[in-house]
Amino acid sequence: MAASNSPAAHPAGALSYGASGVDYARIDPLKLDAQRAALATGAHLDRHGFSEVASSRGESAYVVDVGPFYLASIVECLGSKALVADAMAALTGKSAYAGIAQDTIAMAVNDLVTVGATPLVVQAYWAAGGSDWFNDAERAEALVAGWKRACDQCGISWGGGETPALAGIVEGGRIDLAAACTGIVSPKTRLSLGDHLAPGDAIVLLASSGIHANGLSLARQLAERLPRGYLTPLTESAVPTSFGAALLEPTVLYPPITEALYRAGIRVRYAVNITGHGWRKLMRHPAELTYRIRQLPDVPAVLAFIQNEARLDARTAYGTFNMGAGFAVFVPAEDAERAAAVARKAGVDAWVAGSVEAGPRRLVIEPLDLEYGGDELGVRL
Repeated sequence: MAASNSPAAHPAGALSYGASGVDYARIDPLKLDAQRAALATGAHLDRHGFSEVASSRGESAYVVDVGPFYLASIVECLGSKALVADAMAALTGKSAYAGIAQDTIAMAVNDLVTVGATPLVVQAYWAAGGSDWFNDAERAEALVAGWKRACDQCGISWGGGETPALAGIVEGGRIDLAAACTGIVSPKTRLSLGDHLAPGDAIVLLASSGIHANGLSLARQLAERLPRGYLTPLTESAVPTSFGAALLEPTVLYPPITEALYRAGIRVRYAVNITGHGWRKLMRHPAELTYRIRQLPDVPAVLAFIQNEARLDARTAYGTFNMGAGFAVFVPAEDAERAAAVARKAGVDAWVAGSVEAGPRRLVIEPLDLEYGGDELGVRL
């Protein structure tokens, strides 16, 4: 049975994602309805001589076969992390929008590369609650500079975008940020949709930089009950910092890692961006396989702080946050140690954390004595 998001399912005084306004039990059924409706539209590609890669439906990016290569596409929004940036700017006078720009692009490109794509073009969607948002020159310039810097880091062309002023739709003084990205899978053998995922494959986890851009609704709920709010010292951190500053650490951009893995000849059979649903995302593929984790990464200080202060048990924490692992690649066992070494050389820590086994679709995290059943992740048909 799927874990409940209701307050009754948590220890007394604990916070929950559902109570913060994000309840996947309500959201995911709509996603499945949308996938069912979208399924028949793939036939429209036939008139152009193209076809969809059917197994990409329900994955993090949609893939189209255009002949000599595949095209992949994705659109993602930032979510509520900009609200933390706004709150911290009011408290400290410092803009964090360069990092917020990186977070937004990361939400898209980190999904795109899961299918083996090289990101080519990104488009920006910056919807403000009114034209006045753009009057803050420092904030607007930081958004532009951060967006370009993230594009440069990933080798992506920034094609353009849309900057609507949506008074009455977006709250005044706020901005809703999103990015759409298109990439190429070339050669076609780079496609990593799990078609060859099999028992014996290794699970390599890539480190996160903190909370990334998922779970912010719960983090904002926690800030409301801390004595100093976002300025509360993060006692778990080796370097003195505040809760709010730690939340604003930019999301890791994983495309440089996936490109390095390809250049090194590493065969990525499947990949997962660990975002909403936390570590449950490790069992995103629909095959009846068991994913067994034997080694855990260190938990970032900000996530350890949230788990402690919000009184989250391990099951809730690992089913909500990335808990130190922002991305996973599934590779043949003989390539696992080399894959981790390639990631480390590219500047991101990595671990050979576990393996794929024959068995029912489930995730087993041995060090925590946790198990999630396949019915606890309902994001695809």
